[in-house]
Amino acid sequence: MSHQHTASTPRTPGAPTGPGRGSGGLGRYVIAAALARTADGGAVVAVVLLVTSSGSSGTLAGVLGACITAPHLLGPFVARPLDLAQDGRKVIAAACLLYATALTAAVLAYGHVPAALTGLMLAAAGTCGPLLTGGISSRLPAIVGPRLHTQRRAQGWDVATYGIGGTAGPSLVAALSGWASPAAAALALAAGAATAAGSVLLLPFTAPSHRGDKTAILKPGATLALIARTGHLRRTVYLTMIVALSVAALPITAVHMTKILGIDPATAAVLTAAYGLGNLTGSIAVMVFPLSGDPDRLMRRLALGVVAGLLTVTASPAFAVSVAAYALTGILNAFFFAATLAARTEYAPSRARSQVFIWVAALKITSGSAGTALAGSLTGMSVRLPLIVGVLAVSAAVVTATIETRFARANEKHP
Repeated sequence: MSHQHTASTPRTPGAPTGPGRGSGGLGRYVIAAALARTADGGAVVAVVLLVTSSGSSGTLAGVLGACITAPHLLGPFVARPLDLAQDGRKVIAAACLLYATALTAAVLAYGHVPAALTGLMLAAAGTCGPLLTGGISSRLPAIVGPRLHTQRRAQGWDVATYGIGGTAGPSLVAALSGWASPAAAALALAAGAATAAGSVLLLPFTAPSHRGDKTAILKPGATLALIARTGHLRRTVYLTMIVALSVAALPITAVHMTKILGIDPATAAVLTAAYGLGNLTGSIAVMVFPLSGDPDRLMRRLALGVVAGLLTVTASPAFAVSVAAYALTGILNAFFFAATLAARTEYAPSRARSQVFIWVAALKITSGSAGTALAGSLTGMSVRLPLIVGVLAVSAAVVTATIETRFARANEKHP
């Protein structure tokens, strides 16, 4: 495989050419992805605010919030229709519409029907979530074309849409909840998801990778087995998961770091905002200066960059240094994320590309949730302990990936 000129996106008969590809298609992609990910990123905050503002318990708020996030784990099992479809745009658009409909129904029904029924409606929305995240990302390689430099630049835009969704979603909810109500905020997110459906349908058509032979499309279990036995994909998965687990500690640590630094707890929001702005800055940098080189090597090096960021946060002696350290870690994690997108694009076989994207996304979300829970338990022993654990975990993963790569090269030379 060449890593100098083209990626592994196939030149499929009927794939978009001319005006379908390039900046026009990419611009429409960014709009669709940002709308969908803003809805997905803000929904859990809207649900929690909706429940707590009604006077219900925090336990119920947590359970209903989990109803919309936990189904992301089902992503690999809802991804196969995307690889099987003659027109993947219709699958993603339908997921956006179902997300919008289920979220709207849950919000309007809350307080008027049993909480379990509300939970089921939220779970229906959450099941569509993976198609709004990894599912949309799997469309990008065919939209921008096979040139590696162009794909790498586009991946910077993709990272930015995730950053926008993770920042704009909760911010929009907070603003609309204060101005109107949490229900109005949730309905605004649903409207955004519905608009995303229309935007997805405006994306350039890309011919299906199965080329009419649907038996060639792997099932979810077979795709996971493929990932496990393919060195490049296997390393992509465990590096992604370990880094996600480690950086998930940052918001929890921010709250407790304020005590050590002797500042008001409310300023923890400044630290998390610095991380978010750093992430967005990093994605812009990837757009301007696309990553070059082998994604496998890039992931290892950039994971070590995240280690450096976490070490800087751990050693921060003052608030200003902590803000800079959080921003630095956000920048480095954006670069790392772009490298993982490149790896998924260039190493995943066409017959399972959508499923690989969504498997990695689902495992990343799971690992991030575990990292948040782990950080919450470890901060009771030491505020910096979650960061130290993260540094050690990522370092161990990089060492493992390096050893694995060297063994693979040795086997290629001496079969």
